[in-house]
Amino acid sequence: MSVCAALAAFLAVAPRAAFGQTDEIQVYDASIASPGKVNLMIHSNFTPIGRKSPDFPGGIIPDDSVNGAVEWAFGVTPWFEQGLYLPVYTAYSKEHGGSIDGFKIRELFVRPHAEEHKFFYGVNFEFSVNQSYWESRHITSEVRPIVGAHLNKVDLIYNPILDTDYTGGFGGLDFAPAGRIAYNFNKNWAVAAEEYADFGPLRQFYAANDQFHEIWAVMDHHTPFVDIETGVGVGVTAGADKLTFKLMLSRDLN
Repeated sequence: MSVCAALAAFLAVAPRAAFGQTDEIQVYDASIASPGKVNLMIHSNFTPIGRKSPDFPGGIIPDDSVNGAVEWAFGVTPWFEQGLYLPVYTAYSKEHGGSIDGFKIRELFVRPHAEEHKFFYGVNFEFSVNQSYWESRHITSEVRPIVGAHLNKVDLIYNPILDTDYTGGFGGLDFAPAGRIAYNFNKNWAVAAEEYADFGPLRQFYAANDQFHEIWAVMDHHTPFVDIETGVGVGVTAGADKLTFKLMLSRDLN
C-alpha cells in the first residue's frame, strides 16, 4: 500500500479527536533510524503552570504534572521506521500521582535520507491504547504529515496533524498542527522556535481564546553518547498551559 493510499484509508475511518495530555512535544523532521538500528528516546515534560482542571471528567490535571514516554524505534528500510511508545507514563499528577497511562504503536514513512535533501516529506501514523484518566477514549490515533526544507543553516518544518478518537465523522477530526524554524550553528548545535496548536474539530474550530497555542524556545545538542533536545514553552491562549518544560534524550542501542 502506498503512503497516499494509507493516508486515505486512515481518513476514511478517522473521526473526532479527544483533547488530552501530551506525552510527546516534538516536531517530526522525517529523520529515522538506519535499517537494522534500534533507537531509544526518553520524553519528559514538566508543566509547573498548567490548566487547573482536567480536559474530561476523571482526567489528569495538567498543572504541576510530569509526564512523558519511552519511545523505541527500529529502522526497517531507508523509508520506513517502526516505533513503540512503552510506557506512556505520568511520574506525578495532583489527582493520580504516578501512573502508567497506556502505549502507542507508530509507523513512520519518509523520503529516504531526508537530511540530505533540500525538500523532504513523510507521514506518521500512531495508534494509541489509553487508560481512562489519560484520554477520554480507550483507542485514539494520529496522522501526522511532514513537510519541510533545509535552506543552508535554516530548517523549516511543518506537521499538519489530525487526531481522532473514532467518533463524530470526518468533521470531528481534530486539527493540531506543529511547526519549527531552526538555525543550525554546526552539526552538533541548533536552536529553534516551535509552535504547537490545537484548533479543534474541522467541523467548527474552537473560539480563538479557547484554542491551544504554545510558543517554544528549543535547543538541540548532539554528542557521541546521547542526543539532547530541551526547551521551554509558553501558552499564549487561555486554552493552553502557561509554562511547560521538555527534555528528550535519545541514542542508538546497537
